[in-house]
Amino acid sequence: MRKSESDFEVTLLIGTDEAGYGPNLGPLLISATAWRVPDDDTDTDLYVRLHRVVRADASSTSHIPIADSKQLYKPGGGLRNLERGVFAALSTCAASVDRWRDAWLVLASADIKQWQRVPWYSDYDTALPIDLDEELRGTDRSLFTEGLPAANVSLAQIRSTAVFPARFNELVDRYDSKGSVLSLATLELVRNALEQHDDTNVLIQCDKHGGRNRYLAVLQTVFPDERVKILREGRAASVYRWVTPSRQIEIRFVAKGESFLPAALASMTSKYLRELAMKAFNAFWRQHLPSLKPTAGYPVDAKRFKAEIEAVQQKLGIEDRVFWRSR
Repeated sequence: MRKSESDFEVTLLIGTDEAGYGPNLGPLLISATAWRVPDDDTDTDLYVRLHRVVRADASSTSHIPIADSKQLYKPGGGLRNLERGVFAALSTCAASVDRWRDAWLVLASADIKQWQRVPWYSDYDTALPIDLDEELRGTDRSLFTEGLPAANVSLAQIRSTAVFPARFNELVDRYDSKGSVLSLATLELVRNALEQHDDTNVLIQCDKHGGRNRYLAVLQTVFPDERVKILREGRAASVYRWVTPSRQIEIRFVAKGESFLPAALASMTSKYLRELAMKAFNAFWRQHLPSLKPTAGYPVDAKRFKAEIEAVQQKLGIEDRVFWRSR
């Protein structure tokens, strides 16, 4: 029986974002976080509701920073700000995350086989967090686990998917577009979250994918049984909606979508996992070339890095497709 609008009692807010769309080296990371609020108000601003707990910057040690990862992390600046938000969020999970491998098992377990086959990940491990001290980690944990219930908010899920280079190249060959790879992987993660959580009105917000404005075709690919309605499509936002027997779902692709707290935490999680992946990658090659300058994997420096490892790469018999992204 189809529920009436007045029957809905819980709203699920889902935000997604990526890290590593542009580089030639390292994985593309996409994350989704899902939050419950006891309203039928899909425009709930979690920054307002959680104003005693979080801030959209790192200006206060008595608030947990949750913001676009570009605001919280600069190359060479350390991972502390990212770790504060990510580890506070992970404190709501039953699993313990104290090692590099734990982070992947908890956040991106579906992708384990990808990194287990790659030499720079298969034997790598290190203690986590890297730059966050235990005292502040404990303070943040208490603030988060006590502050969310007090605000009638719960973090229902935090999950990531990692598209490592070999898989990335395979998918780009299949779809002839890295934009399609990003959109499909993001919406598969959204579908997984929807399957995990029933009987709710849902608002999903994603950052725009490569500036594109039209998403109906990819939505219908991932949700073929739903009658997706276009509410609007434009430069600022593209908005779609569909209704099932148990809920109404609205998805928005928004320029600077990280202003939505669930998407901001997704941005931080994606960036953090990508940085962990690059730490392992750089550590492997520096074992063979100790003076090698680490890389973040972006195009200009990636070419420098690839040229410098070429002799070792050939000696080890490592094919380009394993680590070099075609687009």
